[in-house]
Amino acid sequence: MQRVAQTGHPRFAALSSCATAAPASQPASRAVSCRESALDSLPKQSSQRQPRARREMAGASFLSTVQPPARVAAISTPTRRHAHIRVCCRGDAEGSEAERLRFRRRDFIGSCVGTAIGLEMIEGSTRFSGVATAADLIERRQRSEFQSSIKDTLYTAIKAKPELVPSLLTLALNDAITYDKATKTGGANGSIRLGSIFFSFSVRSYFPEISRPENIGLSAAMDLLTEAKKEIDSYSKGGPIAFADLIQFAAQSALKKSFLDAAIAKCGGNEDKGRTLYSAYGSNGQWGLFDRTFGRTDSQEADPEGRVPEWSKASVQEMKDRFVAVGLGPRQLAVMSAFLGPDQAANEERLIADPDCRPWVEKYRRSRETVSRTDYEVDLITTLTKLSSLGQKINYEAYTYPKQKIDLGKLKL
Repeated sequence: MQRVAQTGHPRFAALSSCATAAPASQPASRAVSCRESALDSLPKQSSQRQPRARREMAGASFLSTVQPPARVAAISTPTRRHAHIRVCCRGDAEGSEAERLRFRRRDFIGSCVGTAIGLEMIEGSTRFSGVATAADLIERRQRSEFQSSIKDTLYTAIKAKPELVPSLLTLALNDAITYDKATKTGGANGSIRLGSIFFSFSVRSYFPEISRPENIGLSAAMDLLTEAKKEIDSYSKGGPIAFADLIQFAAQSALKKSFLDAAIAKCGGNEDKGRTLYSAYGSNGQWGLFDRTFGRTDSQEADPEGRVPEWSKASVQEMKDRFVAVGLGPRQLAVMSAFLGPDQAANEERLIADPDCRPWVEKYRRSRETVSRTDYEVDLITTLTKLSSLGQKINYEAYTYPKQKIDLGKLKL
């Protein structure tokens, strides 16, 4: 209160004198009278401010009658301070000092052992992961090298007989489009190489699938692939190649040849310029997903008859219905016009009469007139990729083989 009185304000000066004159040990009546005398000693103020002053003095006089605790030091400055409470929790183990040290040492050793075990587990899991990754990389390389050799063999075989390109395309289409969603049968399973056995008047007859009406004219293409398979199997280290894979990769090689021929034609027949054009603007980099779809399984039975229309005789509606049945549509039918027979222009003339196929036929015709032919080639690659995987569960470990171990004892150092 002495600090407050030094401010010089008459209101607090009166309060200070009152607090000094009336110690806390005196009765409360004496304190109340002191409060009233202090209020009377205030200078006269307006009627509006007097009630407020009386309330402030009343509160201050009440505080002045409360005796402060003996151990609480008086605040020397009027600054605001916040109370901080510090709580200290301490647990003291009972027993001697040696027991406490032994208790702490046991905890320390236990934590070290747990950490060591955890690190060992992490190291072991990392080591197994590294081995799995290395094995996976080896298998990928084996499959990639084998696939590259297959493409070289097919390129050489097709280059020797370019007239079979349309038949190879139709062969891949007819083998894959036998897929049936309801029964999960058919698809790109190589069954086109097989035949069906019929019994008529106790006579056992064999009717190959390749000889069905929809496959007439495809025998030469099938013979070409049969010969190519013999060569491929001769250098394969991971087992014979499946016809299901061979037929679809032959269609890929046939398409690549047609794309390259188109680029050469745009360069006036110059093969070097055509190859440069195809490498720079062609769609050769769009085959990634198709190449990974490698590891099909051959069927051992011929697919049921009646699933593939005769493309040269079927109506456009029948063609659309067959494409829709396997999850495709008019757009895919239009882009695969080269697969429907040897004369692509004639096939497109039939499709363009249909209102659903017309816009797509016109789109791909315009695309083939451009330098890059991007829309046509990319959509065709995408459609063939989807078609070639119908009804198949790809074995991504197919054609891999154990890596030969090196006998260090036979090395000459």
